[in-house]
Amino acid sequence: MASTTDMAPTTPRKSSSAGTRRPAARSREQELEAQVSQLQSDLKSITETLRKLTGEKANEVRDIAGAELRHLKRRGQHMVEEAQDQAGEYEQQLKDTIREKPLTAVATALGVGFVLALLTR
Repeated sequence: MASTTDMAPTTPRKSSSAGTRRPAARSREQELEAQVSQLQSDLKSITETLRKLTGEKANEVRDIAGAELRHLKRRGQHMVEEAQDQAGEYEQQLKDTIREKPLTAVATALGVGFVLALLTR
């Protein structure tokens, strides 16, 4: 990076009165002020552009997250419905088995109850 001394001319300064400046020095100062002003303007423009891009990306991410959430909710509801269907099928099979073999079902229930009673002692 160049320093201000690198930009200054190499010609020696001539002595002048205390309150006056040379026209060349004044024009360099004005040029530097204009460049600084332009840099400030450019930085403001870059900042504004970055703010807009960040806002757009945030909205894009929010939209994607919302779509993914809706997708996951649908999948979850579908899985719950499948589990309920399977539970209903198992319940119907159990009822059919009890109707077909009531004595076996009662004996099985007694056996399970006896084992649970032994375990909880």
